[in-house]
Amino acid sequence: MTVAVDDELWSAIGDPIRRRLLDLLLAEGVGTPTSLSDRLPISRQAVAKHLAVLDRAGLVHATPIGRERRYEVDEAQLARAVRQLNEVGKTWDARLNRIKRIAEQIQRQKHG
Repeated sequence: MTVAVDDELWSAIGDPIRRRLLDLLLAEGVGTPTSLSDRLPISRQAVAKHLAVLDRAGLVHATPIGRERRYEVDEAQLARAVRQLNEVGKTWDARLNRIKRIAEQIQRQKHG
């Protein structure tokens, strides 16, 4: 089975800072660029840019609160990412097993 992989989703998750932001939001429930930048070695502006990428990928949603935006993880989209990762893993496991069987067959033919 071929898995349809959402490149924008995986590009968003592929960055270590964005993964850390997701971890913080999952642990704390919500966060603002200011509160999150206090926990990371990057500026509030950099956090806001990373959150915008996560928002475009549907992994977080923002709610305006005064001059700030409060971000929360979209758990359904995150669960979708986990399912995709599991399916990709299964696909690669099957490919690697096929390669292993071919290599073992070649070895048997050489020594048999």
